[in-house]
Amino acid sequence: MSLYGMMRTGVSGMNAQSTRLGTVADNIANSGTNGYKKASVEFSSLVVPNTGTTYVSGGVSTQVRYDMGKGNLQYTTSVTDLAVDGNGFFVVEDAAGQPFLTRAGSFIPDGNGNLVNAAGFYLMGRSFELGEPGASTAYGDFERVSIPTSGLERVPTTGGSFASNLPYNAPVYADTLPSTNPAAGAGVDEIAAGMEAGSIYKTSTTAIGNAGQPIKLDMYFTKTAPDTWEVSVFPQPGATAGSGFPYLQDDGVTPVVPVVETLVFDPATGNLDETIPSATGITLDLTTLNGLDDVQLDFSNMRQLEGPYTPLESDMNGSATSAIDSIIINDDGLVIAQYANGAKEDLYRLDLAFVQSPDQLNVLPGNVFKEGLESGQVNFGRPNEIALGAIKSGALEASNVDIAEELTNMIESQRNYTANSKVFQTGSDLMDVLVNLAR
Repeated sequence: MSLYGMMRTGVSGMNAQSTRLGTVADNIANSGTNGYKKASVEFSSLVVPNTGTTYVSGGVSTQVRYDMGKGNLQYTTSVTDLAVDGNGFFVVEDAAGQPFLTRAGSFIPDGNGNLVNAAGFYLMGRSFELGEPGASTAYGDFERVSIPTSGLERVPTTGGSFASNLPYNAPVYADTLPSTNPAAGAGVDEIAAGMEAGSIYKTSTTAIGNAGQPIKLDMYFTKTAPDTWEVSVFPQPGATAGSGFPYLQDDGVTPVVPVVETLVFDPATGNLDETIPSATGITLDLTTLNGLDDVQLDFSNMRQLEGPYTPLESDMNGSATSAIDSIIINDDGLVIAQYANGAKEDLYRLDLAFVQSPDQLNVLPGNVFKEGLESGQVNFGRPNEIALGAIKSGALEASNVDIAEELTNMIESQRNYTANSKVFQTGSDLMDVLVNLAR
């Protein structure tokens, strides 16, 4: 056996144990770092080919690995403290716009309202500004999550639903229809008589315009044939209570053209007849009239049964001008604004990133990760779907370091380092003996 080889083997062992002690030191130092994943060292032998009569020592090589196991959840009082309860990573970016992955969710709003964590990385999400976001396929689908904390907000109406019982035995009406928007005179008197006879029913609901203004909608249900009702919807100009025929636009001259649909009922069930192209909803285009985009009104739950006219449901989304009262982040990763008037608005969805082998991700400063050669490609999905975890608001994921285990590893590595140093020292002593033979 070569004495030089023996000494190199001892050095190899000391280097390996030094690497292990380095991971132990980092783990202990970061035992209180939110979302930190402990490092460990795997050893593998380096064997030199040997003959049958001699043995040449090799050494040991090391590979650092990271344990991506989940840490314990620690609950806080901040809504923007976030933790992933299960698989997945938050998508974040640095100040230069470079994307990364992290499990450290201690986010707070900066001066611009953007959520940033303790290491300076900004939380990324999918915005609802243009409607329900689709599936995430790339980092470019994400944008910084910005939390509005002051000022007035409004949510224009985009849809709603209405349901009522229309009397089965109501008489058929054959005079001037409300949809003709008659001026004062005989037509209005006929409609009034039809309402008194139970052939026409009127109800109202309120939508919210683009400027946060209330827009009152008058709806007339008129029985035009057995099991057939006409629906006419008028916006009241300026949302003035008590407006009626003729309905005029804001200029006070131009008549309003109502939105008109027909509901056909199945007399056997009292439900809308699905075999006939009966409208289960109507679309109101009030863009030019009152600053309101298309509003989808759903009438699918309308009934025609024996009994009086009975409104059962009237629900319109949107909220008038109001201050934001609080921010809610639910388990599905939806960032929701809660307004003082009780209305809610979806702002962002916090999609999560995942890879096939998270233990092979590249670890970078700031407790963030990037795709590695052996980790697999980064993909994205919604929380609580495709085996991804839920997002917990008001919670942080603790480090998964076990201090007792690390101290044990430290003592073990210390003893091994000392033993390897003895091998090196013994080889050095033998070299001294060999050199002294020549004296």
